[in-house]
Amino acid sequence: MMMSIENKLPDNLLEFSQHLPAIVWDLLIAVIAILVGLIIKFIVTRLFKLYAKKETSYSFFKSIVVNLGTAITYFIPLFLLNLFIPFMRLDKVYIAPLDKTIEILLTISFAGILVRSVRILEDYVYHTYDLNKTDNLRERKIRTQIQFMRKLLVVVIVFVTIAIILLSFESMRKIGTGLLTGVGIGGIIVGFAAQNSLGNLLAGFQIAFTQPIRIDDVLVVEGEWGRVEEITLTYVVLKIWDERRLILPINYFIQKPFQNWTRTSADILGTVFLYMDHTIPIDGIRTEFERLIVKTPLWDKRVKVVQVTDVKEHTIEIRVLMSSRTSSDAFDLRCYIRENLITYIQQNYPGSLPRTRNEVSNLEKYLQPKAE
Repeated sequence: MMMSIENKLPDNLLEFSQHLPAIVWDLLIAVIAILVGLIIKFIVTRLFKLYAKKETSYSFFKSIVVNLGTAITYFIPLFLLNLFIPFMRLDKVYIAPLDKTIEILLTISFAGILVRSVRILEDYVYHTYDLNKTDNLRERKIRTQIQFMRKLLVVVIVFVTIAIILLSFESMRKIGTGLLTGVGIGGIIVGFAAQNSLGNLLAGFQIAFTQPIRIDDVLVVEGEWGRVEEITLTYVVLKIWDERRLILPINYFIQKPFQNWTRTSADILGTVFLYMDHTIPIDGIRTEFERLIVKTPLWDKRVKVVQVTDVKEHTIEIRVLMSSRTSSDAFDLRCYIRENLITYIQQNYPGSLPRTRNEVSNLEKYLQPKAE
């Protein structure tokens, strides 16, 4: 790496450098390289920001500025400092460690750029496939795959970066080669030791591409209702309706049964059960139900049915069936119909509410006055 400075500098600059102590000249070169790098970074990011301000929502350049700003801040000055090293007057004893240090830092900063570039791609996909619409099945499918692939790519980039850094050292080359190939006795031992983690990773691959669950799917798991908030390489985060989070290993969804209410579409049927006395007029309930349901936007106009589904000793079971676009709408619709039908029955047919009947025999015997 150490080359003659006379071959690289113009005569006037070479003469100026000879009048300065080596330490001052080297510090000057380092400061100039870093300053030039920071200026270039400032100009580039400033231009991007000016363009991004014109965009009111998503912008590709805005995503670049947000995600690559910090990574470029380190990479460009280090890159220019690496270019300026031959102009320094350092001894060979110092130039080699400096060159190796900058090489490692450049590798790490470039890996950071790659990681943030994956994030830019994810932002673009998230913008293109927006979840904020009723029928978002395709969007949820794509987002689940891109989220899993992003995390996998980040792991690969970090893994390869560590291997490249190790390979740059002569004494560590065997370790670096082992990391890149991933074979041998060490790989077998690690495989046995981390078989659960590897099982989760393979389950993650299966879920990402066969997709029994997707981001924003509505699931019933372990008796809890919630939406899939995050899918990582090893676990799934389920956001419960009351803001709690249920964390499950990803292979749970390969090995155990669960309910997915949005597997093929978000449409769902909701039911309300009423238990009334046998005297309740079914036609009156049906008429009131149809009047109520057409008034609310929660109903998607597909299904509306009132049926007597069971007759018991003291009551009859009336099932009110209705459809909604999403499970959240279905819950609100069921509450709306249940509340209003109960109010209607209380106001119009209070005698048809569930009652308990007792029969008293030989009533005359108890009504007769006792003999004196």
